[in-house]
Amino acid sequence: MALRRIHIASRMRANTHDWPINRKAAKRPKNWSGWPEQKRFAFVLTHDVEGQRGQEKCETLVKLEEKLGFRSCMFFVSEGYKVRQDLRDHLTSHGFEVGIHGLKHDGSLYASRKEFESQSIRINQYLKEWNSVGFRAPFMERNLDWLHELDIEYDCSTFDTDPFEPQPGGVEVIYPFWVPRAESTKGYLELPYTLAQDWTLFILMKQGNIELWKKKLDWIAEQGGMVLMLTHPDYMNFGDRKRKFYEYPSKHYEDILNYVKSKYEGQYWHALPKDIARFWAKSQRSIIE
Repeated sequence: MALRRIHIASRMRANTHDWPINRKAAKRPKNWSGWPEQKRFAFVLTHDVEGQRGQEKCETLVKLEEKLGFRSCMFFVSEGYKVRQDLRDHLTSHGFEVGIHGLKHDGSLYASRKEFESQSIRINQYLKEWNSVGFRAPFMERNLDWLHELDIEYDCSTFDTDPFEPQPGGVEVIYPFWVPRAESTKGYLELPYTLAQDWTLFILMKQGNIELWKKKLDWIAEQGGMVLMLTHPDYMNFGDRKRKFYEYPSKHYEDILNYVKSKYEGQYWHALPKDIARFWAKSQRSIIE
């Protein structure tokens, strides 16, 4: 963690021009016709559940979101810990979504093409068993061409701008975009996260408030893009015990939800990732083709 903080401080000095806002990312997709019901912007909540301690906090997080009228997608590491079927069933029956966050959170997925192909077989089995249609790679590693091996409708392994990730290089867009398979009309939708990760802001950078989140969210809303959040229940502290060094107050997350709800009520399309993918496939066919 100390080394990553040093790395972030160095990268900050070199990237003040394109983080947290990269203005190049505001370019709209070709033939863009807007979000459903003419909403101003899209608002998408996702969580990576990296370990057992994160899974244990999911139900508390769900209650918080339900209380405020939100739903999210939770990405579980399918073989990193015993993912509870009753939790997955509870999520989907209450309007939430379940996705796959790799087999193990160990950085091995892209070790080689052979390793990726081996893991993709098992990932596809979990996608089918869990009735899931979305994927996000551990550590935000990515090879968008290789991901065609997965039976997915969408992937969430990219970001518009984030120089602090192990594999930096943002896609410079605050909208979803189609990733076609070579010589085919098939493919999947890529959904980049567009607000900084909670881990980056509150643990590594030690931010004590949500001002950076609010600043970026306001800018995306102004551009009419997609606000896609990536947070981790593993690092949230819900106030029932002393906060550990890798935790931050869950109130930060609650505060951003309340901020969106109060400032932009009626202006945003709150959607699950699968809703975005199906909307894109149905109404943005001209973009895909």
